[in-house]
Amino acid sequence: MAIYHMQAKVVSRGSGRSAVAASAYMSCSRIYNDYDGIQHDYTRKHGLIYQEVMLPPMAPPKWKNREQLWNAVEAAEKTKDSRLAREFVVALPIELDKDSNISLLQNFIQKNFVDMGMCADFAIHDTDGHNPHAHILLTVRPLNENGTWQYKTEKEYLCIKDGEEKGFTASEFKDAQKEGWEKQYRYKAGKKKVYLTPSAAQEKGYERIDKHPKSTRYGRQNPISEQWNSEEQLCLWRANWADAVNKMLALNQINAAIDHRSFQLRESLNSQPSTKATLPRIWKRKA
Repeated sequence: MAIYHMQAKVVSRGSGRSAVAASAYMSCSRIYNDYDGIQHDYTRKHGLIYQEVMLPPMAPPKWKNREQLWNAVEAAEKTKDSRLAREFVVALPIELDKDSNISLLQNFIQKNFVDMGMCADFAIHDTDGHNPHAHILLTVRPLNENGTWQYKTEKEYLCIKDGEEKGFTASEFKDAQKEGWEKQYRYKAGKKKVYLTPSAAQEKGYERIDKHPKSTRYGRQNPISEQWNSEEQLCLWRANWADAVNKMLALNQINAAIDHRSFQLRESLNSQPSTKATLPRIWKRKA
């Protein structure tokens, strides 16, 4: 019987995981992690049915080799708590044969992840012949058109003009500076330390403490990363998976369907009149 299951996780160093290890596990392969010097060997693991790496057009072709791909990811992340990858585990309909499930995954991954610019590594597992499921491992850092990594977050400087404070990235500040915006630095004012613009500090004769401009705590998130990380996007992926499965079941003339909505939400919808006035209120309350 077809069931709905889609589990989303983040692979991060902060939780003691690595993207290389996650890829080696799901592909039942042996991969060496250049970042920490650990070789992850899952060649004795059973149940692998199929595996594939899918890339957007701007990604280097050599990344079709998962060892090259995930070591490039590991190398791009410098901190001990870096987010390395996004992982989904989805249940596959037992009613579908191997080729149909492969096609289902390829189409879903292409439309929902690769077309958005992510590199995708996926594998189908079925250890006992009764639990077909897939692991999908995705990059979380966007790519430039030349195949280099974009930033996840960018430093945002808090600048002052006529008493107004506003944030600018380094590239934005070049134009903002021409309009009179100034960065703020820490200065020693008696026993206190205050943020001032260089022009204001010069008038008071204050001594600058360091060379670091005032900035926002977390910087400005890459808008592409922000979309990928949003709750709205996750909800859309969940709905799209159910839709993709149901279309494949119908294509194979199988009388079955799955639903991504919770049991509680389905019960609420079924117990309410299907009017334009009612449905939006239910969705808003349950969201």
